Amino acid sequence: MTFQLSEKSLRRLDGVHPDLVKVVKRAIEITPVDFVVIEGLRTKARQAYLLDAGKSRTMNSYHLTGHAVDIAPIVDGQVSWNWKHYYPLADAMMEAAKELNVKIEWGGRWKTFPDGPHWQIERS
Repeated sequence: MTFQLSEKSLRRLDGVHPDLVKVVKRAIEITPVDFVVIEGLRTKARQAYLLDAGKSRTMNSYHLTGHAVDIAPIVDGQVSWNWKHYYPLADAMMEAAKELNVKIEWGGRWKTFPDGPHWQIERS
């Protein structure tokens, strides 16, 4: 089954680095599990809110410069926060990045603050 990004997900990619957008768009074509873009470019106010809420640990987020995107798997029509659903999605993102020769990093591999939805590319 081939999935497609919704109009809402596409809008949430506005302001995101073009290389990362390409990876997300390719990943939706090859993923075994549907997904949604939760968030791309963030304002400083939004980042401060997430920091205060304990959902982020920095005011230097890659989201502030459009170098990060949060995506989540859709299972049975709902966003899933179950880690087991993020691994196939991670495989699709890594394969898409490899195909497109874009270096990305998955927050799900972080040791100190694992962040399953988070994907980023190097700032340049």
